[in-house]
Amino acid sequence: MSYLWFKAFHIIGVVVWFAGLFYLVRLFVYHVEANEQPEPARTILQQQYQLMEKRLYNLITTPGMVLTVVMAIALIVVSPDLLKQWWLHAKLAFVLATVGYHHYCGRLMKQMAAGKFTWNGQQLRGLNEVPTVFLVIIVLLAVFKNSLPTDITAWGILALIVAMAAIIQLYARKRRLDKEREAAALTSNVNEPEISGSAS
Repeated sequence: MSYLWFKAFHIIGVVVWFAGLFYLVRLFVYHVEANEQPEPARTILQQQYQLMEKRLYNLITTPGMVLTVVMAIALIVVSPDLLKQWWLHAKLAFVLATVGYHHYCGRLMKQMAAGKFTWNGQQLRGLNEVPTVFLVIIVLLAVFKNSLPTDITAWGILALIVAMAAIIQLYARKRRLDKEREAAALTSNVNEPEISGSAS
């Protein structure tokens, strides 16, 4: 019974942790794109996003990570034979990579707060796909264990995931280009009367 309790809270921790990671980098995107806004909107937005990032990281994402890791350790203590399974070692490797990603996001958050951030919105959108890949691999390993499929179906699912990520990136790029075109058109419309007025 203790194994099931640990497993239940382990899954809850994973859901909370990854939800936080997905939203955190999305906030980074909005934070960076706030630089394109005129004052005072720029400062107001940046302060608001900075506050939201800090609360999300400290109150949701990090507790979710801690709960996930603690419950995973408890599961291994209760069932030490799990350590003999190759799939668990592979899963733990991706969990460690996710922990590293988590702390890297914390580092980016501090750089952003200090005004030393150099990434653009498109780069951050790419970074936001990393936990998706980790999550898919971790779930597949947890579900299939030693019988992880490597046939055409598995490769088809992987191709579908890659295609979805590519479509999201292309859509984000299209939105950004449309926004830039709208801003350029608005600027040219505002400046046009000034030019004609100065000529007369």
